[in-house]
Amino acid sequence: MTFKTFIENPAAWLDGSGPLPEIVISSRIRLARNIARMPFTCWAKDEYLREIIPQVKVAAKNSPFLLNFTSIDMENADSLLRQFLVERHLISLEHAKGKVGAVIIGDKELVNVMVNEEDHLRIQAFSSGLQLSSTWNIINQIDDKISEKLEYAFSPEWGYLTACPTNVGTGMRASVMIHLPALNITKQMDKILHAVSHLGLAIRGLHGEGSESSGNLFQISNQVTLGRQEEEIVDNVEKITQKIIHEEQAAREQILKQSRTQLEDQVFRAMAVLCAAKLISSQEVMDLLSAVRLGVGLNMINIPVRTLNELLIAVQPAHIQILVQDQQSAMERDVVRARVVQKKMMEGMKNV
Repeated sequence: MTFKTFIENPAAWLDGSGPLPEIVISSRIRLARNIARMPFTCWAKDEYLREIIPQVKVAAKNSPFLLNFTSIDMENADSLLRQFLVERHLISLEHAKGKVGAVIIGDKELVNVMVNEEDHLRIQAFSSGLQLSSTWNIINQIDDKISEKLEYAFSPEWGYLTACPTNVGTGMRASVMIHLPALNITKQMDKILHAVSHLGLAIRGLHGEGSESSGNLFQISNQVTLGRQEEEIVDNVEKITQKIIHEEQAAREQILKQSRTQLEDQVFRAMAVLCAAKLISSQEVMDLLSAVRLGVGLNMINIPVRTLNELLIAVQPAHIQILVQDQQSAMERDVVRARVVQKKMMEGMKNV
């Protein structure tokens, strides 16, 4: 699969088909697994890490969700490809820094497996909108099929054994990517962060741990896996996410009552710039997309959520650099980004 194939075929979880798509972009379940009697990646020599990759590829084919997967070996991936994969949420920032590893990518990027990240396997499944329960059902089937071919490191007392103690137990991270502009505008995010941390959850940036928020997008996920069943974790994250959504919706109503004209002006100015700008930076476009998404959620403006979702990925630096090719100037990248945005916005408005 080439860069062009990826760029021309956005991930299916961006299609905006799930529940509450104007606020929740996606749901993700990730499972950390290690192969029995093999050293963890932080201790393993390169020769052991190379042995793991073909074993995981064979096991992956045992699942119908990964039958025709695409595989990329990290030793052959340059910095641009690694950043490209991070932007598509196919690998983590930590995996991008690794030397000996691989990523196995299922059809439409709904499922993938990071090999030799912090653990031997990081299995991920994505869905559009708030669909953690159905996403868990999918990844549970995948995990069962892979475990028929690989023996996992497992303790009857502690559960799945992982490189990081916080993942021991189920090895699960359930997360949602959520848009919270009104809580930011009304300066309530600190309160939400404080409350969420006391409930055993974490709020991180767009690309998870070690990343910053961009475009008012956050990832909410569980922090505790030990001593809890997978269904319990999923239910807890979903319930708390629902409460955060309620707070966001209340903040939006507050802004509408107090500053409707100013908010409408911000939304329509953002729409105009996205459709007409000749130069646009990655940070600016994320802020503008946030304003337009808020306008969609408040029925001020009509453009498919799918269009806004796909642009979140398409405007990222590595994606634009691939389109620019050998041109290295920041201005050239900003020109190309503006063209990408205009084309996608025009296509979206035609489909309204």
